[in-house]
Amino acid sequence: MALTLKQQLSSPGGILKFLIKYNTIFIFLVLVLFSAVISDVFFTAVNLSNLLKQVSGIGIISIGMLVVILTGGIDLSVGSMVALLAVTFAIFVNIFALPLAILLTLVIGFGLGSVAGYLVAYQKMAPFIATLALMTVARGAGFMLSKGSPVTFETYGGLFMSNFANNSIFGIPNISIVFFVIVAAAFVMLRYNVFGRLVIAIGSNEEASRLSGIKVSKYKFLVYAISGTLAAIAAVIVASRTNLGSPNMGISWELDAIAAVVIGGASLNGGRGSAINTLMGVLILGLISNILNLLNVPSYPQQIVKGGIIIFAVLLQRFENK
Repeated sequence: MALTLKQQLSSPGGILKFLIKYNTIFIFLVLVLFSAVISDVFFTAVNLSNLLKQVSGIGIISIGMLVVILTGGIDLSVGSMVALLAVTFAIFVNIFALPLAILLTLVIGFGLGSVAGYLVAYQKMAPFIATLALMTVARGAGFMLSKGSPVTFETYGGLFMSNFANNSIFGIPNISIVFFVIVAAAFVMLRYNVFGRLVIAIGSNEEASRLSGIKVSKYKFLVYAISGTLAAIAAVIVASRTNLGSPNMGISWELDAIAAVVIGGASLNGGRGSAINTLMGVLILGLISNILNLLNVPSYPQQIVKGGIIIFAVLLQRFENK
């Protein structure tokens, strides 16, 4: 029988266990309080809006990364795919009607993710190798398509997307609303949908899942396709926000996405993780950058702090497991 919150806290070491179990939430709250103390501008509408805009693109690919990691895989290609897809969207939006440009970009993202999924699921290639190769190909293709220069929006459709990406509804940026909708959809899929339950089961014990009749290869293929599609959505958002597609976009985003998923408590071995905790991980990374920017800390030390947070999160996971 499940223990009540009062019983959990009153048990030996209960408070410590409670803090470790919900460490992501507590880290987030501590960072928010710390930000409010060190800066008077943190809780201003402008700063919070900028914070949400900055994390939305990485947040979307982090959800795709979560789904892949739940199967015990990894996707190193998402950052480069964002760059390639941002360039292709900028090209498409200058040629075709806006709905068709978005649709074509999503189809290409799905296709790129499917390539990685096919190599991993059906050719039994290691996820690290397959997605590393795709990362290199996608970045190179982005530079070839753009000839090394940003592709700017030049049509009404591009202007419409730029206005959409840079405006808000009730103070919440439109692109952040898109991100939150994706988080909600992922939460429902992983918590209440058969697909999500099977993905988690595969990550928990792939061999047992295969013996129980689950088509493991099919689901491993689909998670990479989902990751590619979400990378396409992120690319459309990022390109629209800046009014251009550049092959230099998304550099190291795959690492930030992995960091957000790990900070959110997911296991790189698969079978453990949630959309809400990944959302918290994304916000924690965004808060760290925001705090350091408010303190006028240069970008390079920020990477050191992020690395330290990742190590701390992994150590907390190991301590919780023990």
